[in-house]
Amino acid sequence: MEINLILESLKALLFGVVEGITEWLPISSTGHMILLDEFVRLQMSDAFMEMFNVVIQLGAIMAVVVLYFGTLWPFKRARKGEGITGWLKMDTVNLWIKVVVAILPSAVVGIPLDDWMDAHLHTAPVVAAMLVIYGVAFIAIERRQNTHRRARVQSVELIDMRLALLIGLFQVLSLVPGTSRSGATILGGMLVGCSRAAAAEFSFYMAIPTMAGASLIKLIKFGLSFTAEELLILAIGCVSAFVVSVVAIKTFIGYIKRHSFTAFGWYRIILGALVAVYFLIRY
Repeated sequence: MEINLILESLKALLFGVVEGITEWLPISSTGHMILLDEFVRLQMSDAFMEMFNVVIQLGAIMAVVVLYFGTLWPFKRARKGEGITGWLKMDTVNLWIKVVVAILPSAVVGIPLDDWMDAHLHTAPVVAAMLVIYGVAFIAIERRQNTHRRARVQSVELIDMRLALLIGLFQVLSLVPGTSRSGATILGGMLVGCSRAAAAEFSFYMAIPTMAGASLIKLIKFGLSFTAEELLILAIGCVSAFVVSVVAIKTFIGYIKRHSFTAFGWYRIILGALVAVYFLIRY
């Protein structure tokens, strides 16, 4: 029994590592988790796995909170006579308002369709198709960026409410597995005039309420009655996702300051083709 628990813990660790890497790269974390489950199956119930694959994202988003805490924390020490508003960093408050505006479209569409999408879209053909389609999109957009002038929005502070809403509309596309939440929002940001770095950073901020909300929904559906083994597996997944996410985010931001997303586009196309071939042969 102890050997089995150790093996399942190692599997949970692997799931957390994959989540921590793929959540922030534009290569689809959900798609990779579905594929990983084909080869490395946790010996847990289907209901637990449906919840687990989403809730370990909490570990990943904690990495954003830690790395960008100074930017995201809206409170400060007020000076004498400033009143309530003196406790608030208004730039940060405005940032959070823009983030809320950006996540509304996916919430409106995703919450009522959550069960339907789990039942009909979490399949290998859908994942393979979306990997290829958005891989081609990344390559095409990068070529377009290279032939046009410098992006007009070079920092998150310059993203206004209209741009935030437009980026949020692109996030709706990520409800389809294999699309990539970060991929859809970064592509959207670039299409509406943001630089790679600004689009990526805003995408990270959008992830906090988006993924926290999705995790809460899955926890409520699963219920709060966990066995000791389930709690251990979930904790290992979350912690490993957090640690790997810290490294992945720092590496990713450093990479896109010097390189384009073209390599990610080719990666998606190749992976999508391999997935399609694998499942055609198997099934």
